[in-house]
Amino acid sequence: MLWLWTLRFGLPDESNQVLVAQRCDVMSSPTDIFEQFPKLLRAGKKVALCTVVEKIGSGPAALGRKMLVTEDGEIIGTIGGGECFERGLKQEALKAIKEGKSKSLKFSFYGGAKKGELDTGLWCGGTMTVFVDVIEPKPKLVIVGSGHIALPTYRVADLLGFDITVVDDNEDALTKCRFQNAKLIYHEDFEKALEKAEVDERTYVAIVHGEPKHDLAALRRFVREKMAYLGLLGSKRKIGKLKEILRKEGGHEKTIEKIHAPIGLDINAVAPEEIAVSIVAELIREMRKS
Repeated sequence: MLWLWTLRFGLPDESNQVLVAQRCDVMSSPTDIFEQFPKLLRAGKKVALCTVVEKIGSGPAALGRKMLVTEDGEIIGTIGGGECFERGLKQEALKAIKEGKSKSLKFSFYGGAKKGELDTGLWCGGTMTVFVDVIEPKPKLVIVGSGHIALPTYRVADLLGFDITVVDDNEDALTKCRFQNAKLIYHEDFEKALEKAEVDERTYVAIVHGEPKHDLAALRRFVREKMAYLGLLGSKRKIGKLKEILRKEGGHEKTIEKIHAPIGLDINAVAPEEIAVSIVAELIREMRKS
């Protein structure tokens, strides 16, 4: 088989390099990668797109060859070089995903490695540089409430690329005209509206409704969920009372204390727009921690 011959003797000329690329195309094509790419992001998966950006001498892949690695370790497409090369590239891609940083990697194919190179153990005779581009899905934000704090919070978060859902039982305020790019969840029964909001460990929830009964309902809905962030707008007195109710209802102290309250960074904000900036700034700070 051509790939085995390549491992032993290397690729003597460009014609053989083309043949290797054609063999890989039988297994998968760039179309497969770009079909799966948006689906993975919509599913909330981090991915690393690995692309051959430089090739000196002989190597198992042509310039532009791509492979996609998901945070779960799934590989879509192939970059060539068999398990020796792809396994090493996969591990490096997983490291990059965990660190959240794209990087450029130089692999050697000559039975050794110089400083700054990664040895593949293959003997093709050259080197290849692969750019590992880490791409993360949009952060998800659920805004509870649609009033004078919720609207500017939505606008700032939308400007920064959040995937936003707004939940309320106020049909007059919760309109597509006001929240143009958000998913709207309305129900006259507020608790039922809350139940329709989907959250996961990468979701940020900002409770900015203002009415104590609504705030309590939202806390009950989300406080036990595994999520990235849960914030509550309100005075220290109101927040204290709501937390005490949760404790009396059997809420665990660890889950109650994870509530960021009062929500937002302390920048002495007064106007709704200023409060919105402080809220989204705190979301950004929490994102950068991870």
